[in-house]
Amino acid sequence: MPSSRSLASRSLAVGAFVLVMALSTACSAARAPHPGSGTPAPSGGATVPAAVRPPTANAAFDYQLGGAYPPPAGVRAVSRDRTAEPAPGLYNICYVNAFQAQPDATGLWKDRHPELLLRDGDGEPVIDTDWDEPLLDISTGAKRRALMDIVGPWIDGCAQAGFDAVEPDNLDSYERSGGRLTAGHAAAFAQLMARRAHQQHLAVAQKNTTDLLPQRRRIGFDFAVVEECARYHECTEFAEAYADRVFVIEYEPKDFTAACRAWGKTLSLSLRDRDVRPAGAEGHVAKRC
Repeated sequence: MPSSRSLASRSLAVGAFVLVMALSTACSAARAPHPGSGTPAPSGGATVPAAVRPPTANAAFDYQLGGAYPPPAGVRAVSRDRTAEPAPGLYNICYVNAFQAQPDATGLWKDRHPELLLRDGDGEPVIDTDWDEPLLDISTGAKRRALMDIVGPWIDGCAQAGFDAVEPDNLDSYERSGGRLTAGHAAAFAQLMARRAHQQHLAVAQKNTTDLLPQRRRIGFDFAVVEECARYHECTEFAEAYADRVFVIEYEPKDFTAACRAWGKTLSLSLRDRDVRPAGAEGHVAKRC
């Protein structure tokens, strides 16, 4: 299947790059459910730890990666960058760029952790040219554990801020690695993040990548955030895998219309502009069905 990755899979928020954060203290009892949170997934989805609350199916959703703003009336769930604050009273998903380095942080990675950047045959970082982002080297267990010393505290920070779930982006970075990374490497790193998130009572979203659907239970994914599944004819696969606990973002009106016609009563569907601009900005588009 083609990857459903798009321009809006990037966080436009610019936050400080944190190399080391103190690990959080023992997790407290689970927070009271927000509107839009749910019970453990039925048999069609992943097995969800009791303390983790996945979202309900078909909860109205707003994808706010380009900047946080007051959610429209009726919205029950939002996704925001990890540097933003959760939306009070809603189901909040915390976006983390987990498999690649943000462009503004590239220098810090090169200076402090050059061994954790994936290298080509000439020793140069392998770059996702669409975003000018170096890929992180998840090719060995030792490197994945070292990366968790950086990414793990980001996940802890999502929990401490009051988010309900985490959305690790660029799960499919292996497809842009020139064969240096594999789906198995991505699954192994995602499994470490899912374990860390569950320890913090956070649900974990699978971001795109139908190739890893067969491994979703082993990894520990609880629901999905999917870009353009109508365009790439992937909605059925995600809906069946996650018992309709799927947040879909389409960027073309015709794809959104088709998705609403087929899935409007079961999946959480949104139409967004490709730059996911905040409300009030020129070019902002946000519709639901």
